[in-house]
Amino acid sequence: MDREVAATPLAGSMPISADLSIWSLFLQADIIVKIVMVMLFVASVWSWAIIIEKMLKLRRVAQAADKFENDFWSGGSLDQLADRVGVRADHPMAVLFVSAMREWRRSSERGIARAEAMMGGVQQRVAQVMRVTIDREMERLERYVGFLATVGSTAPFVGLFGTVWGIMNSFHSIAQSKNTSLAVVAPGIAEALFATALGLVAAIPAVIAYNKITADLGRYSTRLEGFAGEFQAILSRQIDEEAA
Repeated sequence: MDREVAATPLAGSMPISADLSIWSLFLQADIIVKIVMVMLFVASVWSWAIIIEKMLKLRRVAQAADKFENDFWSGGSLDQLADRVGVRADHPMAVLFVSAMREWRRSSERGIARAEAMMGGVQQRVAQVMRVTIDREMERLERYVGFLATVGSTAPFVGLFGTVWGIMNSFHSIAQSKNTSLAVVAPGIAEALFATALGLVAAIPAVIAYNKITADLGRYSTRLEGFAGEFQAILSRQIDEEAA
């Protein structure tokens, strides 16, 4: 009698052979759930590509800015530095400096620097050029960063949609088979939870990286603006010396 009880499978138990691996869950999922999973996977891969590219780029431009500032404050000629950097201005701070020097030289060559010194016309134009350059360079650095914010805010809800759809399929399977065993319900629930997990996997790194990258971009923008202010002060002193 004991042997018969031990050998009888419990009602509602899952077959031991049930395959709930990630790949099997994807293959067995409904077409809508598959679309949700593919969307979230692509969003996650793209997010990581943006994260890695932005992290490396911000580190590179920060190191280049350190080297450039050392050259700038070394006491050498600004004209020589502009000639040397102009051919290979490959980071925002160098581009900012070259743009300002180009406007300053253009005004000097036209012979209007001395005449407009008292009115500050040259300084205003240089300041405007630097402002436009900063905005343009920061826009390039910020490109695609907004995608991380979009993924971070929408991926959980997309995953939740897949979860709801999977649970609906589970209840539909129960209604059709008139069987409430775990073997009938489990695959649909597993698919639903997998969609939720993919949504979180895509969203969490995107949100963390977005906050980190945004903070780094803000610090770098402040650094560019500080350099622009210092450079304008140098030009102002030079204009005053020429006007004297």
